[in-house]
Amino acid sequence: MKYLMGVDNGGTFSKAALFDENGEQVAKTSVPTVTLTPKPGYTERDMDELWCVNAEAIRRTVESSGVNPSDIAGISFSGHGKGLYLADREGNGVGNGIPSTDARAWEYILKWKQDGTSQKVYEKTFQEILVMQPVALLAWIRDHQPDILDKADYIFSVNDYIRFKLTGEAFAEYTIFSGGNLVNLTTRQYDQELLDLFGLGMCMEKLPPLRYSGDICGHITKEAALLTGLPEGIPVAAGMFDVDACGLASGLTGPAEMCMIAGTWSINEFISEQPITNGTVALNSMYCMKDYFLVEESSPTSAGNMEWFIQNLLSYEKKDLESEGKSVYDLTNEWVESIEPQDCNVIFLPFLNGSNEHPLAKSSFVGLTAFHNKKHMLRAVYEGIVFSHLTHVKKLLANREKPSSIRLSGGAANSAVWVQMFADALQIPIDTIGDKELGAQGAAMAAGVASGVYKSYEDAVAKTVHITGTVNPRPEYQSVYEKKYDTYRKVNECLNAAWDRFEN
Repeated sequence: MKYLMGVDNGGTFSKAALFDENGEQVAKTSVPTVTLTPKPGYTERDMDELWCVNAEAIRRTVESSGVNPSDIAGISFSGHGKGLYLADREGNGVGNGIPSTDARAWEYILKWKQDGTSQKVYEKTFQEILVMQPVALLAWIRDHQPDILDKADYIFSVNDYIRFKLTGEAFAEYTIFSGGNLVNLTTRQYDQELLDLFGLGMCMEKLPPLRYSGDICGHITKEAALLTGLPEGIPVAAGMFDVDACGLASGLTGPAEMCMIAGTWSINEFISEQPITNGTVALNSMYCMKDYFLVEESSPTSAGNMEWFIQNLLSYEKKDLESEGKSVYDLTNEWVESIEPQDCNVIFLPFLNGSNEHPLAKSSFVGLTAFHNKKHMLRAVYEGIVFSHLTHVKKLLANREKPSSIRLSGGAANSAVWVQMFADALQIPIDTIGDKELGAQGAAMAAGVASGVYKSYEDAVAKTVHITGTVNPRPEYQSVYEKKYDTYRKVNECLNAAWDRFEN
């Protein structure tokens, strides 16, 4: 039996998981990463600390698995897209890393829309320019911290940086870079004219060679082996955007399927043989399977809002439940289920970490009265997150047939109440996948393709992916959620005119 390691760097944790070749999760370790917030709208990570956290997660997973390390065939990565991690040739971080929840570059997005840059860029990349993409962050650094850009030898994603620390070899990977406005999607290469449109022509020499997800990008060095417990010399595959990884681990291998990920980000996706170029979807990028493009609608508006609510408004309940050996999530599900949707007219805008409505939009509760309590607010949070997903899904469905079902993963997929809410609001059956680290599994599948454990991604999916359940929509709730979603849309539209007053 061979084993495969997947490492997933998301919004708040670095996770390592070990899988056997049949997709069974043998061991996993999740280590929190420290997010620095020097100013409102800024999020950063100390890159030395990030590397140490990754090495610790890998080492603890190897040690706890009981697996002979010599049976580990390869390792690969799943990581948040966008963001920016600059490094020098020795592997030292230059400045702090910037994850995908940063919004400091919002003014550049407005400027590029106004001066026509966005349209010119779209003709090459078929995607909107987003505030957390590397091009926006590089432009901000160019204007505010030019010494950092001068010192950097490599422009990395989070995956590229960790892979460089493990192998000493610098590469960039297609699925993440093609989703960051750094790759011409027609030529599938870097494009000097594209960089020049952003005023970033000087960055071409800092962009590492591009590789596909299942390509071998080096081998574990002796130094990395000592730190991680991995065998020296095993292959290290390029890895992929966590959206691709979760899609792959959900069985996304053809255009008929559709996936949603409800984690820190609201991710909604399908794959197509051609990008959608009519301007109705936010992002096209290259999928981990070379013949497909990933068509994606996403924003940092999903279950991360729920974690904020628990931390700030349910901290006492959480502490009491934990002392009894119980989970706060059982309580939240019970509270939400106790209120029928038609009996709660509170609207929540899930924009604590960013928005899919306006660059400066903020989270809000609208419609609260003295009658309402935390149970009503909690139901509004669940619903607001669903409605943000629904906004994205409607844009995707304008370009394809309605799927027979949608596969849901992420934190929300662990709540039967929430899954039913998704099904009722979308009026589409929802498939759930087994409770394991899907991002890490998708990465492990890439490692399996690179090391020859699997013949192809289709082979990997056939051997490892299993749907655990399907939740059907309830027709009697269709009109209720349609009315509530219409109110959610109207609240957003009314507030859009006010957000320019909220720069911080």
